[in-house]
Amino acid sequence: MIYQHILVAIDLSEECHPVMLRAQALAIASQAKLSLVHVVEPMAMAFGGDVPMDLSMLQQQQFDQARERLDSFAGRYPELTPDHRHLVYGQPRQEIHRLAAEQGCDLVVVGSHGRHGLALLLGSTANDVLHGAPCDVLAVRLKKPE
Repeated sequence: MIYQHILVAIDLSEECHPVMLRAQALAIASQAKLSLVHVVEPMAMAFGGDVPMDLSMLQQQQFDQARERLDSFAGRYPELTPDHRHLVYGQPRQEIHRLAAEQGCDLVVVGSHGRHGLALLLGSTANDVLHGAPCDVLAVRLKKPE
């Protein structure tokens, strides 16, 4: 199958490079456009006693740090120009689905640890993305750290 636009969803860990390399190989073979997304999840509402804490400054710092890490990660891959790098705020499943549909992606590539048992019941981003995706999803098996 030939893909036209591949979206790679990453968590910005070092484990993401094999995921990116697999997506890059597919993009080259298909002559597809390659885009990258990282989703910054909202911080849970925190309370200090009876007074809610304002987390907006912390969330902005979290977003700014994620932007730096995304740009650093993407810098290793010349085809990922700034207009093909997406940093979004929200729930990973929803935002990846939304961006894939919005950008006309026909494949989403994610990393998967292949969890079983309790970890599987708790869910993972790869599993979440698979369900309800607007296109094909490729889960790249990540090796367990030794």
